[in-house]
Amino acid sequence: MINRIRLNQYRQDGYSRGRNGAVVLLWWFVQATLFRCSPQPMYGFRRFLLRLFGAKIGAGVKVRPSASFTYPWKVTIGDHSWIGDRAELYSLDRIEIGAHCVVSQRSYLCTGSHDPEDVAFSLIVKPVRIEDGAWVASDVFVYPGVTIGTMAVAAARSTVLRDVPAGEIHAGTPARFVRQRFPGEAGEEWPATPSEQRKAVVS
Repeated sequence: MINRIRLNQYRQDGYSRGRNGAVVLLWWFVQATLFRCSPQPMYGFRRFLLRLFGAKIGAGVKVRPSASFTYPWKVTIGDHSWIGDRAELYSLDRIEIGAHCVVSQRSYLCTGSHDPEDVAFSLIVKPVRIEDGAWVASDVFVYPGVTIGTMAVAAARSTVLRDVPAGEIHAGTPARFVRQRFPGEAGEEWPATPSEQRKAVVS
C-alpha cells in the first residue's frame, strides 16, 4: 500500500485556543513551576492559580499538583470534586466536571483527536462532560464528545468511547455496561444534584 498521509499539509486554521500565545506559554510555565511544585495540601493555592487563568473552579475542589491542564480557561469543575495525581485534562475543547466528582490518578479526559480518513490529519475537537457524582477511576481514557452521566462510574483502565448513562458502571476496552451503581434504583428519578438545583433557581 502506498502512503498517502501528508502531515506537511496539517493546519489548525479553524481552531482557537481561546487565548493568545503569550498567555498559553505563561500558563505552561506557571503549571510547570508554581503549580506542580506546590505542596500537596495547598489545594487553595492551586484553585487560585486555575481561576487566575480563567478556569471556573467550585468550592472545596481538590486538585493534586501533578494534574495537568492544557488550557484551564476551557475547564469547569463543580464544588467538592477531586482531580487525582497525573490526571490529564486535555482541554482543547470544553471540559465540564460537575459537583462531587472524582477523576482518579492517571485518567485522561481527551477533547481532541484527528480525522483518520483525512490525509492532512485534520484536528477534531469535542467537549467532555462529567456529571455530578460521577467517578472516572484510575487510568481511564475518555474519548472526545463523551458524557459520563450523573453518579455513573467508568471503571479502572477503561476506554470510554460512548456516553455512560446516569447511575451505570461501565468497564473494559471499549467500556461496556456492567451493572447499576446503586441496585434497586434503576428507573427511579434521581434526586436533584447541586447543578440541577442551581439551574432550577436560575430558571
